[in-house]
Amino acid sequence: MTGTDSDESPADLREEAAEYEEIADALEDLLAELRDEEIKDSRLEGLFDEVSSSDPNIWNIVSAFIDVEDGEAMITDESKLARGSWAPEIVEGCDTMITLDIEYGMMPDEFTYTAGKELQKRIEEFREEAADARARADELEDADDE
Repeated sequence: MTGTDSDESPADLREEAAEYEEIADALEDLLAELRDEEIKDSRLEGLFDEVSSSDPNIWNIVSAFIDVEDGEAMITDESKLARGSWAPEIVEGCDTMITLDIEYGMMPDEFTYTAGKELQKRIEEFREEAADARARADELEDADDE
């Protein structure tokens, strides 16, 4: 095998790609919910509350930890970062996270735009990871055929 990790198998890589795609699909559903629903009734309500009502003199960012279970994105926790005091820990089972700057009084439209950009960025990252895993699987299969 040339240029690939000898522990990787095409089947494992395709499974990894499918997991990345599942996460991306779940994040797209979350993004659609963010754009179509009232924030108050959405899964991102807690993140909005933290971003828009936290004291920016104490806190500077908020992260929402996202776990995908059965194709659905679940917000498992929100964590604020104080100015240099501590870093948000990765919640066990977290598949990804989005992080927004604290902006006291942020309006719902601005939150939708800002959080939507972050979600879109994560979606693109997972789609790229899936494509890379499929490409590596193809390379391994092609090498096996030679």
